[in-house]
Amino acid sequence: MSIFAIGDLHLSLDERIEKPMDVFGTAWENHQEKVKEYWTKTVTEADTVIICGDVSWGLKLDEAMADLTWVHHLPGRKVIVKGNHDLWWTSISRLNALFDDVFFLQNDAYPVDEDVCICGSRGWITPDSAGFTDHDRKIYDRELLRLRMSLEAGKKTGCRNIVAGLHYPPTGDTHQDSEVTRMLSEFGVRKCVYGHLHGPDAFKNGIKGILNSVDYQLVSLDYLKGQVKKIY
Repeated sequence: MSIFAIGDLHLSLDERIEKPMDVFGTAWENHQEKVKEYWTKTVTEADTVIICGDVSWGLKLDEAMADLTWVHHLPGRKVIVKGNHDLWWTSISRLNALFDDVFFLQNDAYPVDEDVCICGSRGWITPDSAGFTDHDRKIYDRELLRLRMSLEAGKKTGCRNIVAGLHYPPTGDTHQDSEVTRMLSEFGVRKCVYGHLHGPDAFKNGIKGILNSVDYQLVSLDYLKGQVKKIY
């Protein structure tokens, strides 16, 4: 059993949604086919893949269903964290009734086995980010609560190893400790994966490596060149 991760699939299979991603550069050309080809060669049905948000451009659930079904048909179990573009995200109970191999993570934890569980939340821009407002503070605080609820649920499972999935980076551009990183360390998280950052200029703004015993890894699709990354 292995755990893989990738973020920002940015799918738009529904004919009502026109969001060609290749306008953002060559890394996005035929990105859906690249992901599927590598995923099917690498991931087995016994494995789990964390998808760090921004799965579908659909605005409503019915517009996202073609994309979610595409994910469902890929090998392995999938644990999805909400991204800022996942506007189709509705009632968590409704989402988790859709597929038997796709778990939508919100205020909860997903036990992979007796030893490992996955926790996480969307996150938000950190207070040290340029232009951070009072409105951002409200969203950020709410995401901190959701992350704590998820981590507490993970602890209750009795799993010794917690892997965290976020959409937003856990730190600002300076890679300094944040309320998010301190919380992950508090709960003994081993690894944290996140997405959201796109393009070489943005990639450098994401923390990579170990901070306070937590291993941080950027897994946005274009950073990984469409290849799911084994993290555990």
